[in-house]
Amino acid sequence: MSRPRPRRPAARMLAIGAAAIVIAIGAGVTWHLSRSAAPARADASDPELVALGAAVYEEHCASCHGRNLEGEPDWRRRRADGTLPSPPHDATGHTWHHPDEHLFRMTREGPAAVVGRGYRSTMPGFAGVLDDREIWASLAYIKSRWPADIQAAQSRIDAGARE
Repeated sequence: MSRPRPRRPAARMLAIGAAAIVIAIGAGVTWHLSRSAAPARADASDPELVALGAAVYEEHCASCHGRNLEGEPDWRRRRADGTLPSPPHDATGHTWHHPDEHLFRMTREGPAAVVGRGYRSTMPGFAGVLDDREIWASLAYIKSRWPADIQAAQSRIDAGARE
C-alpha cells in the first residue's frame, strides 16, 4: 500500500506568491506602456503632456519658431531660395487653422513631404528625432499658449476634420 503524499503548503504558497508577482509586474508594465504611449491628439488640458511639450518645443522648435512662438520676421515673404521663414505658432500665425492630425503629420514628416508637388521647406520631418508622444506633446504645448477663443476655434476645425 502506498503512503499518501504529504501536503506541501509552503510550496503552494510559494506558487501563489510567484503568480501574484508575475501579475503585478504585468500590470505595472501595462500601466507604464499606456502612460508612455502616444496620445490620440494634442490635448492642451493635459498638464503632463503640456510640460513634456514645453521641453520638446524648447529643444527642437524654439530656435526657428521663437521662444514665444513668434516665428521669424517677415514670415509670409519667400526667401530667394523659395522657402518661407518659420511661421509663428501663436495666435498671429496660421497653425491654429489646421486640425491636429495635419499638424502632427507636418511635424513628423515635414512640410515638403506632406504638401508634395515640389514644395520646398527648411523644416525637416522629426520622425527620426521625436517619438509620436513627443510630437503630440509639442503640439499640446503650442495649443496651450493660445487664447481660449483660438483654442475653441481650432477645436472646431479639428472636430470637423475627424467627422
